[in-house]
Amino acid sequence: MLVLIPIVFILNVNKHSTVTAFTFAVAIAICITPLLLPVILSSSLSKGAIRMSKKKTIVKKLDSIESFGSINILCTDKTGTLTEDKIVLEKYLDIYGQEDFRILKHAFLNSYFQTGLRGNIDEAVVTRAMQNDMEKYINQYKLVDEIPFDFSRRRLSVIVTDGTKKQMITKGAVEEILEICTMVDYQGNLSPITNQIKENIKRISKNLNKDGLRVIAVCQKNDINDISDFTVTDEKNMILLGFIGFLDPPKESAKSAIKKLNEAGIRVIVLTGDNLEVTKCICKKVGINSNTIIEGKQLETLSDSGVLRLLKKSNIFVKLSPIQKARIVRLLHESNNVVGYMGDGINDSPSLVNSDVGISVDTAVDIAKESADIILLEKDLHVLLDGVTERKKNFWKFDEIY
Repeated sequence: MLVLIPIVFILNVNKHSTVTAFTFAVAIAICITPLLLPVILSSSLSKGAIRMSKKKTIVKKLDSIESFGSINILCTDKTGTLTEDKIVLEKYLDIYGQEDFRILKHAFLNSYFQTGLRGNIDEAVVTRAMQNDMEKYINQYKLVDEIPFDFSRRRLSVIVTDGTKKQMITKGAVEEILEICTMVDYQGNLSPITNQIKENIKRISKNLNKDGLRVIAVCQKNDINDISDFTVTDEKNMILLGFIGFLDPPKESAKSAIKKLNEAGIRVIVLTGDNLEVTKCICKKVGINSNTIIEGKQLETLSDSGVLRLLKKSNIFVKLSPIQKARIVRLLHESNNVVGYMGDGINDSPSLVNSDVGISVDTAVDIAKESADIILLEKDLHVLLDGVTERKKNFWKFDEIY
């Protein structure tokens, strides 16, 4: 504009009056200005994206940068964000809380032979089993069929055979496994499951959760030689064997990151599929108020206005399905908040899409990275905070964070 407008004025002033030439030059300037603004904006955003990349924050969609710096609510999962994401199998216990290698063996067969995406829990089971010389079972057993995991059943079943008999082995959340069991196996002796046994199992599981361990129950079913096509309806009348406990300690950096986010006016809300006790333990250690915790089943019958009332008094939501997570994110967005969602799993995709800014990490599954607007090179809230801070430096005007 500095070059073109004077040239237009000079060329016209020789043929027309000075006022006419000046007026024409100004008109040209006014017409050009809107065309230049997108170029200036794109250049500024690109420069900001480059600076943010030096803070380990990769911008996939340039128009998400402004929203990224204006986030006032950050929704995040617990595993990997607040915890180390280095799950270790610590305990394999029978129904009375005593160590039993049979539990580890059945959990290993389930985790090793399942053909879906092997998660951290399955990797932890396989690693611990290999440390106890259980690789011999790989050749002894063969996969027959599988009933994949889903978030409504919250369990996964594999059917294996050793050449003589078929065996269904199921692992999943404690409450969901108890629902399908009618018998218990204690040191090879079968007996009907009673309310007293169930309460004892829940008590042991709850105590482990309070210590920060995630607990998964294991059961089996043997009388299935005549079944050829297995479905979810076959997960019944099963024999409870025991449970396994995993430890995923909180990150040392999480507490300071949460504090800095709160000081920056960013409210952190935890949306997780884990149970109440283990989530409460982790959140307490990282400084998130855990006085009020809402479970997914409480949201099922509530209207949107009812869920919004719960959101005003609670920062922790547990045992959520992917649809429930996405619903919470949507309601927060519709309530005039700028919502960021941080997730790395398949189940996080709907929430990433519903948020103003979807945030994932470079180690996430493909669908999560595809749905995200921002990719962090480290799964750490400090990296996210650095990215938000860097965004503020790149703009002369930004929304005030509440």
